[in-house]
Amino acid sequence: MNRKYYRIVRTKANQKRLVLILSLFIGLVSGLAAVLLKNTVHYTNYLITHGFDFTQGNYLYLAFPLVGIGLTILFSKYIARDDIGHGVSRILYALSRKKGRLEPHNMYSSMIGSTFTIAFGGSMGLEAPIVLTGSSIGSYLGRRFHLSYKTIMILVGAGATGAIAGIFKAPIAAVVFSLEVLMLDLTMVTLIPLLISAATAATVSYLFLGNGVLFSFDFVQQFKVGHLVYYAGLGVFTGMISIYFTKTTLLVETKMGLLHKKWQRWLLGGLLLGLLIYVFPSLYGEGYEFMHQLINQRTDGLINESLFGDINSIYWLSLFLLLILVFKVVAMAVTGGSGGVGGIFAPSLFMGAVSGVLYSKILETFPFLHNVPEKSLALVGMAGVMAGVMHAPLTGVFLIAEFTGGYELFTPLIITSVISYLTIMIFEPHGIYTKRLAKRGELMTHHKDRNVLQMMSVEKLIERNFKTVNREGNLGDLVRIISESERNVIAVVDEENNFYGVVFVNDIRNIIFKPELYEKTLVEDVMFMPETFVSPDDSMESVAQRFQESGNFNIPVIDDGKYIGFVSRARIFSNYRRLLKEFSDE
Repeated sequence: MNRKYYRIVRTKANQKRLVLILSLFIGLVSGLAAVLLKNTVHYTNYLITHGFDFTQGNYLYLAFPLVGIGLTILFSKYIARDDIGHGVSRILYALSRKKGRLEPHNMYSSMIGSTFTIAFGGSMGLEAPIVLTGSSIGSYLGRRFHLSYKTIMILVGAGATGAIAGIFKAPIAAVVFSLEVLMLDLTMVTLIPLLISAATAATVSYLFLGNGVLFSFDFVQQFKVGHLVYYAGLGVFTGMISIYFTKTTLLVETKMGLLHKKWQRWLLGGLLLGLLIYVFPSLYGEGYEFMHQLINQRTDGLINESLFGDINSIYWLSLFLLLILVFKVVAMAVTGGSGGVGGIFAPSLFMGAVSGVLYSKILETFPFLHNVPEKSLALVGMAGVMAGVMHAPLTGVFLIAEFTGGYELFTPLIITSVISYLTIMIFEPHGIYTKRLAKRGELMTHHKDRNVLQMMSVEKLIERNFKTVNREGNLGDLVRIISESERNVIAVVDEENNFYGVVFVNDIRNIIFKPELYEKTLVEDVMFMPETFVSPDDSMESVAQRFQESGNFNIPVIDDGKYIGFVSRARIFSNYRRLLKEFSDE
């Protein structure tokens, strides 16, 4: 279909109705993609591990991660020809800096890459790859129909919402995720498409995967007001675990990034991950089976599969769980750092479940504490770590509430999630998805004016019609250039275009009509170095700040000492108003 066809469609059909129809379609495709990915990973894992048993010390498990990550790297390099990792961060970057544009290959490449990585033991989750898939579908459709940037943002969010709803069968949590993590505006224009996509994707998932949810439990201990102190303490505990999670992940990925050759990262990460899985089999893949058995207090078999053998003491069990917490983050980080594809959604749930059980074991060592709700603490712990790591307390609350099929734990979930979030905020103001983007000034936020500034770039706003004069010239040379100039500012440069200052026409108006001074007065006598200048790579937010502080109407743009042009207050304001109108609800 050509561009003319889409213009006809947009003319005849109401724009809002078109968005709703596209949201329904995006939810349908995202739900199908989630079902396909979940089943593909499951059956691929079954195919390669069928007949092997951890308890027999099968050394093939040492090689599986190496093979899976290797296949992922080959696929990424020779077929996708792009970096397909860090799905949610990639979406946030696209929303902040690329007007919602995601590459078309992301509609399938992250699914294939994550299948190779996780089915072969990569210690990450499928959620980020499927979220990138859904968002890419929304981005592609929005651009094909030539919709506005604001509408494309909504469709990207609808894709992410459908993906989460499809893979978790948790439509409410999926909507909250898009509002909280992708930072979409909470308006009816945004909310209705998200709800349509979530409901559609969840329905598709129920049709193909049945009525069961990821975690279903026969019994959850009844909430008691006297246990509130337990959940408050769990909030602090999971907040500290979240700090470890975030900082260790970023540290390991940074250190592995120092290895410039991909084969070195692949070899180091694959071998280290294989060794960790061999020692702690529960680190293999997403870890949902381990979580399910752990929360249902069936830990004997899982521990016996490890090299630790029988563990009967509560102290040894607590030590084992502590080691799992420590090495799960390392396993996840080396998976991603070595070239694997996956997300931190499942690992954060994993860490939360283990944190809750470990916390309950610690409480049980105190003889005056009775009836510690271990299962409830494990479930609430999942929300706590998710709230801390992602800086998304509401997502954690609603996701676990939907997992348990009711809101019996709603109050504990809120208490633990909020305290965990407040705890990590003391040490880390940005979530793991947004930290690197925020550091580079590329993060979309709920502040509309800041978002508009981030969409602007200095490079595109440089005005190059300002005349220049040689620093060795005299007033006569300067007057001739002024007579040809349309601007009242002249840049002073040398033969190599190095910047030395500016001359304001108004400052020399009293002498430009005195020919007797043309030879006597030099350019250096009337020029001055402005107090501020900008670089083509500066953020527009910092440029706006410099205009405010200096009061200037034009600021020179300098790149490594070379003169490029000027940015003007008037042009920036005009561009800002145009983008603000496009960004606002229509």
